[in-house]
Amino acid sequence: MDKEKKLAYTRRITQANSTEMIVILYDMTLDYIAEASIALDDGHDPSDFTEAISKIQGCISELMQSLHMEYKPADELRMLYDFCIRRIAVSQAKRDATVLDEVARVIRPLRDAYSKIVDKNPGGPVMGNSQTVYAGLTYGKDDLIESLSTNAGRGYLV
Repeated sequence: MDKEKKLAYTRRITQANSTEMIVILYDMTLDYIAEASIALDDGHDPSDFTEAISKIQGCISELMQSLHMEYKPADELRMLYDFCIRRIAVSQAKRDATVLDEVARVIRPLRDAYSKIVDKNPGGPVMGNSQTVYAGLTYGKDDLIESLSTNAGRGYLV
């Protein structure tokens, strides 16, 4: 994942409620699946594939840990995540990106479903005292100017 994408995820995470955090984990999982597929192409370092697989497993593990088992859909989600973990292991053993496509086909609809209910979560950002980011574009005489304004506290109480 390039530096710009990591920065975008960091900004999203600092402003996300608990439901949006799940969507972010799904997005990261899909991005790492894409990276793993690219890493299997000729000319790429074999360790790139291993690193991407490790990050996919980390995202899925985090999703599993976020389940509230007292609610009914949690058990079904856990079984889906277990399936994904097993398929990721097969992909790693066979160095086969098509197996990762199966995982993406499981994750993508879950991501879409969670993204539809993000606005229904009344909770605020999970991270307290995080940096508030305001960004915008302004038009100059001959160019487009991107501006970024942050609070001075940088996450600390002032």
